[in-house]
Amino acid sequence: MKLKFENITISGGVASGKNTLLDNLKPFLRPLGWKFTSGGQILRDYLKEYVQPLADAASPEVHHQIDNRTRRLLTQEGPYVIESWLAGFIAKDLKNTLRILLICSNDAVRIDRVVNRDRVTIKDAKKFIKEREDINFKEWHKIYGNFNFWDKKYFHLIIDTYSSGPLETVGKVLDKLGYDHGKIAIHKKSW
Repeated sequence: MKLKFENITISGGVASGKNTLLDNLKPFLRPLGWKFTSGGQILRDYLKEYVQPLADAASPEVHHQIDNRTRRLLTQEGPYVIESWLAGFIAKDLKNTLRILLICSNDAVRIDRVVNRDRVTIKDAKKFIKEREDINFKEWHKIYGNFNFWDKKYFHLIIDTYSSGPLETVGKVLDKLGYDHGKIAIHKKSW
């Protein structure tokens, strides 16, 4: 099946649905030879291979090495689906990569997702989301400059997972990819 893009990146913040979309794409794209990974896995692989555990994974040098590895997967080892906060920004100039940004416009839903996923209190979920996003953006601005990393201009498709459920979201991505819907079987995964 000829698709419109050779790779996909899935970006977004805490509890936006990145992992769910990654998992929901697997039954459709894995049979076509696509591979799947996350920014977290790329980081763990890099640290294991080059730095060893307990190394400072936040240094600018490590960030740039992870970015280079991400770009190499997309340009030389695809087709790939890569889920990470900055994958779309890192791939912003790759024409063969479908760049997706997931948002969840309702913070209460994001908090609920973290509560259920991580088995934490509402208070802890709120704190986790705020701290994680604040720390990440502060660090990225130091490393990359004063960018809006989720600027709409970097993405082909922006989906609000508050109003788009898991099946509708995967359908939107497959449509944009040019996937033949005649071959789709319904696969369910809840947020």
